[in-house]
Amino acid sequence: MNTDIENLFKDKVIGHPAGLFVIFFTEMWERFSFYGMRILLVLFLTAPIISDNPGWEWPREHALSLIGTYGALLYLTPIVGGWLADKFTGYKLAVIIGCFIMMLGHAAMVFETPWSLYLGLALLIIGTGFFKPNMTSMISEMYKGKESKKDGAYTIYYMGVNAGAFFGMMLCGYLAENIGWSYGFGLAGIFMLLGLIQFWLAKDLFGQIGEKPSKVHEVELPQNINEESPQEHLRDDDSEKLNPFTTLDKVLIVLSSIGGLLYLFNDPLSTIGGVDLLPFSIGNLNGSNSTILIALALFLYLIISRISRYSKIVRDRIIAVSVFGIFTVFFFAAFEQSLGSMTLFARDYTERALTGSSATIFKIVDLILTVGPLAIITWVLYLLFKKTYSKIPYSNIILALSFAFLWYIVYYKLNREFSKEATEVPASWFGILNSFFIITLAPFFSKWWESKYNPSAAMKYGIGLILLGLGFGILVFGTMGIPQGAKTASVSMIFLILAYLFHTMGELCISPVGLSYLSKLVPGRMIGFMFGIWYLAIAIGQKSAGKMGGMIDKITEEYSLSTFFLIFTLVPAAVGLISMVLNRVLKRLMHGVR
Repeated sequence: MNTDIENLFKDKVIGHPAGLFVIFFTEMWERFSFYGMRILLVLFLTAPIISDNPGWEWPREHALSLIGTYGALLYLTPIVGGWLADKFTGYKLAVIIGCFIMMLGHAAMVFETPWSLYLGLALLIIGTGFFKPNMTSMISEMYKGKESKKDGAYTIYYMGVNAGAFFGMMLCGYLAENIGWSYGFGLAGIFMLLGLIQFWLAKDLFGQIGEKPSKVHEVELPQNINEESPQEHLRDDDSEKLNPFTTLDKVLIVLSSIGGLLYLFNDPLSTIGGVDLLPFSIGNLNGSNSTILIALALFLYLIISRISRYSKIVRDRIIAVSVFGIFTVFFFAAFEQSLGSMTLFARDYTERALTGSSATIFKIVDLILTVGPLAIITWVLYLLFKKTYSKIPYSNIILALSFAFLWYIVYYKLNREFSKEATEVPASWFGILNSFFIITLAPFFSKWWESKYNPSAAMKYGIGLILLGLGFGILVFGTMGIPQGAKTASVSMIFLILAYLFHTMGELCISPVGLSYLSKLVPGRMIGFMFGIWYLAIAIGQKSAGKMGGMIDKITEEYSLSTFFLIFTLVPAAVGLISMVLNRVLKRLMHGVR
């Protein structure tokens, strides 16, 4: 294995092995497809049937119920996919399987029928389960023995994630909103296919890396880019006595999992199709709410009972991780409004029609935002081509054709817009702001974490949640003039742009550090289990985001749109303040881990 690693490091691009950039571009195309489709979903489902670009005209509550379940499952299947790769397939084959299944999912969605929509979403969920955990596992394996370069590798990888999301939302959204939904869904599928072919043709470059199932599950994720390598921590606790799962533990895991999955599937089924899998009630609670509360109670009992069986230091650190997990649920419940209620706000309540000098300025800004990053990434492609053409020529040819096609779509988009006097900003365009702000602001936050002013974990969470709340506070201010029950308005887009800015700053305080602290706080033998718990917390946040976002019409009709966004202002800010107040307590529970 060491020979394969050394061979990879012989051909370097910007100081890193060329194989990292094969992974970079594969991840870029996957994120292009994933986010390109996801930003369209709520717009397509809620678009009027009678219009130039007809959608399905679902009620917003129905659309966001489905999207919430979809988002939650996307964070649950990687737990299974990572296990399957570790035990059976290896990382490389798992990535290829995931790409292929996701490509089929995108292809199914082109048909715009109910059966193809649900089939497509199911395939995307399964494919993501294979793909998501195993790309980063390959990077971890590539950099064994070269830990000092790992942070830089994840930084590059994280840029690929955001570059794909950026161009996917911009271009898939543009084609879908201006030409037809099938064009947006189809474009996502095309680039997923190209990413699959490119990785398949380059797989021999990695030698045996990612081929054989690893006996030790290592959790490495791009969110760790601002922290030290997790391998350096917590091995002192690995000598603790083992805490094997009892029969009761296993029963509780099964029952709480079944309850959670029943709730996830029953919510959209009963809301959209009138099919109730849980046709009973307990007191004033319907079957769906009763089931999820019972599942949560069983799961909490499981966690508390297991924590109580550890020694004091391990117990305290796991309690700290659990508290951060609760904060994570609140963060994602609000942050993921970006692909739900905030996208609807962009379409229905934001002034997007521009004329005169405003239209010209936007076109120029859009040109810079599009061509600048694409030119930089194309230059990286050229460097990769020079280093690896003799080794993986066909993969490089596919990659070059992919970029030629991408440049053509960009040219088509810009030429079409500059030929018009006026312009209408696509509602999906605002989704790119998160990726843009991450790419531009991440270096500043990284410097902050490396300085002597680096805040503690609790303070980072507190700052992040408060910044998230402030972003929604800007929307509260911007929507104060919208009357109760209004379905449309023309609020200046500056409010939405500023909201995304604050939300991204909040994300940079939380997402890049959450899993890193987890890897430092728990013993190595428990990392797989706690990794699953962490993804479960994000999944709960995703479903909560869909459930709460689906209340936009009800709250707007009974109160106002400002009241709806005020909820997302006050709750994260309050939880952020609680995190800051608990700073000293959490520091003690962490027992010196920073």
